[in-house]
Amino acid sequence: MSTTIPLPLTFIMGSILALSSPAFAQSFPPIVKQKVEAAQKQVKTIGMEEYRKLVENPGAALIVDVREPYEYVAGHVPGAINIPRGLIPSQIWNHVGSSDKADMERPVILQCQSGRRATLAAQSLQDLGFTQTTAVIMNLDDWQKAGNPFVK
Repeated sequence: MSTTIPLPLTFIMGSILALSSPAFAQSFPPIVKQKVEAAQKQVKTIGMEEYRKLVENPGAALIVDVREPYEYVAGHVPGAINIPRGLIPSQIWNHVGSSDKADMERPVILQCQSGRRATLAAQSLQDLGFTQTTAVIMNLDDWQKAGNPFVK
């Protein structure tokens, strides 16, 4: 059984993907770059090698993919749950316990396409009182090309 996507939906999805491409990312206003750079100075960050070790050791940390649901469904790192960056403050509690009984010291690893959204999400969690947040700074395309685990 094949599924045909209506033309208007195809156009919308294509537009969204084009807007999330690296070329579009280069056109962000300077203030966005400044905010991400400032956040990177305040949060712990890791690269691909350290991230691979965490992915290969399920349960060591809560791995959160902060990309949008359509990005996550298109492919993600095994074991990662999806909470879009904008929903982190309201949805993280579903995975760490209610706000009054949350494990604020549970390691939370945040990952996105390149590290920008993950960095801002890590900062948001720190602002909420989480003490073990880490942002993954890497290109998810490079992760795949290197043969690392990836679910489609």
